[in-house]
Amino acid sequence: MAEHSAARALVEAVGRGFEAFEPPAGPAVVDGPLGWPGYDDQRARATDRSGAEESVLCGRAQVGQFPAVLVAFDFAYLGGSVGEAAGARIVAAFERARELRLPVVSLVASGGSRMQEGICALRQLQEIARACLLARRDGIPHITVLRNPTTGGMWAALSAAADVVLAEPAAAVAFGGSRVRSATETGEAFHAEGKFDDGQVDRIVDDTELPRVLAELVRFLRPQGSVAGPAPVPKSLASGEPSTTGWEAVQRARAADRARAGAYLDAYFSTRFEISGDRAGGRDAGMRCGFGEHGGRTIAFAAQTGTANTPAGFRTAARLIKLADQLGIPVLTLVDTPGAANDAAAERGGVGPALAELFTAVADARVPITTLVIGEGGSGGALALAAPGRTWVTADAYFAVIAPESSAAILKRDPAEVPTLAHHLHLRPQDLVDLGFARGIAD
Repeated sequence: MAEHSAARALVEAVGRGFEAFEPPAGPAVVDGPLGWPGYDDQRARATDRSGAEESVLCGRAQVGQFPAVLVAFDFAYLGGSVGEAAGARIVAAFERARELRLPVVSLVASGGSRMQEGICALRQLQEIARACLLARRDGIPHITVLRNPTTGGMWAALSAAADVVLAEPAAAVAFGGSRVRSATETGEAFHAEGKFDDGQVDRIVDDTELPRVLAELVRFLRPQGSVAGPAPVPKSLASGEPSTTGWEAVQRARAADRARAGAYLDAYFSTRFEISGDRAGGRDAGMRCGFGEHGGRTIAFAAQTGTANTPAGFRTAARLIKLADQLGIPVLTLVDTPGAANDAAAERGGVGPALAELFTAVADARVPITTLVIGEGGSGGALALAAPGRTWVTADAYFAVIAPESSAAILKRDPAEVPTLAHHLHLRPQDLVDLGFARGIAD
C-alpha cells in the first residue's frame, strides 16, 4: 500500500511518476535489536502520526527530462532518525542507482542515528558512507538537499559527502543538534546560510525553485558514458591585434573595460549552475566554478575573475575538476588573476597546499581540460588552472613567471625599468605561442 506521508509528497513534488523501491527485508525482532521497551509501540504511533512506514522512502522518478533515484526523509517519523531498516533502505537505493546508472537525489531531514537501536543504528553511518563511495567510484552523481533540520550522522555521512549540496532557507544544519550542544552555541554557524558562507553549501534553494534546480542538475550531472571530446575554445571577446610591447600587453590585461569571466561564461553557455565553496570553511568569489550546457552537452568550468585567489578558491577549483573527472565531463578553465593571494590570511589558510591540490587535480584528470587565458596570467596562481598542451590566449592577455613590478623589486631595479622588464619577460600572447606555452591566439 502506498504511503501518504510528507516524504511521498516531497518526492512527487520534485519528480514525476515516482515508483517506490521494495524495502530490503529485515529480521523480525521484538522492540528492535536492543529490545528497547515499547519501541514497537513507538514505531506504530509514528506511522499513525506521519503516514510513513519508516523514516526514509526510496524510489525512482523522472526529475525534469531524466530519471533519478530519490531518497526522501520524513522528520515526522521519529525525527527522521536512521536505524537498521532505514540504513538498509539508503544503502539499497545507492546500489540500485549504480545498477541503473542514475543520479541520486537525497532529500534529508533527520536528527541522526536512532537511539533505540544503539550501536546497531550508529554503524549504519559506515554502511551509508561506503555506499556513497562506491557510487562515486562508479561515476554516479549525488545531489543532496538539506531540509530542516539536518543534523548528526545524516549530515556527516550522507549529505556532506554529496557532490552538490543544496539547502532550504533557514534550515538547521549541524553535526550537533540543538538539544545536545551547549545552549550558548547558536547563530548562523548552525544554519544553512552559515554553511553557505563557510563554503559547505553550494546554493540556498526555496521550495518553489527546487524542482527546476534539481531537474537542471540531474541533466548536467547524469552519467555521461564516454567523453565526447574536449571543450571547444571559447570565442575571444577581445578586440584588436596583440600588443606590440610587453608593457602594453600588461596594461591591456589590466584595463577596467576588458571582458571578464562573467562575459565569457554568458557568451559560451546557454545555461549553467555554479557550485560554491571548498567544503573546508571557505568561499572565494574570485573563482567561479560549475557546470553548463554548450552545444547540447555538459561542460564543467573553473573561471578566475581577475582577483588574487585565496586558498578557498584554489580548493574549490580542485573540487570542480575532480568532480568533472569522476563524472566524465570535459573542463573549461578561464585564467585571469594577478596571482595567488600572499597575505598572512592566505598563508594561514594553506595557500601552498591549496595550489598543490589544484596542480595535482589538473595533472591527474583523465577528462580533457581546455584553457583560455583572458586577462592576467600571474605566476603560479594562474598556472595552476592552465592545461598543459591545451592552453590558448586572447589578444588582451599576458602570462608571466612574475609581474613586472615584482620582478623589479626582486632584482632591485628602479620602478622606471618596469616596462623594459616586461619586454624581457616575453609575456605577450605571441611570445607565449612562440615559446610553446600557448597553442594559439583565440579569434
